[in-house]
Amino acid sequence: MFEQAGCAWCETFDREIAPIYPKTVEGQRVPLRRVNIDHSPPPDLVFIEIERLAPLFVLVEKGQEIGRIRGYPGEDHFWGLLGVLIKKLDAAGTGEERGQLIEKPLHAAG
Repeated sequence: MFEQAGCAWCETFDREIAPIYPKTVEGQRVPLRRVNIDHSPPPDLVFIEIERLAPLFVLVEKGQEIGRIRGYPGEDHFWGLLGVLIKKLDAAGTGEERGQLIEKPLHAAG
């Protein structure tokens, strides 16, 4: 997740999704990593074209971008869009690798 201080949509994501995200199947499959867009990207993410839009969720596997979600479209849309990205991840590999981030209903990991 590329984020920015003072971003109202980032704060909304933090309030609505961030507390439950790591507890979901999706969150365990594609853990959330936070990067401030106001700083240079970490060396392992320099290949990502960073937009000045925050938040920006980029799903990465093995040094390749699988897809992205631009902005925070609200809770319902976020889970649906994330589900689409996870399907792309499955199509790109065996589906057993863990990607990094960057479907309803929520499925709590057991």
